[in-house]
Amino acid sequence: MIDVTLVLAVLTGLVTGAVFAFIGVPIPAPPALPGVAGIVGIYAGFKLVEHFELGFDLVTTLGLG
Repeated sequence: MIDVTLVLAVLTGLVTGAVFAFIGVPIPAPPALPGVAGIVGIYAGFKLVEHFELGFDLVTTLGLG
């Protein structure tokens, strides 16, 4: 079964991309495969840190929350 958030994310991306194309501005995303691979790498790194329960709460450390 497809997750609803996945469908909503794709639809949001499609609408946003269409708006950027319609008004004639470049999209704020890398247009080449290495750029997309970099984004995938950022996500994978985030998930690895989350999986191994590493990190700290920066907001609490700075006394802001």
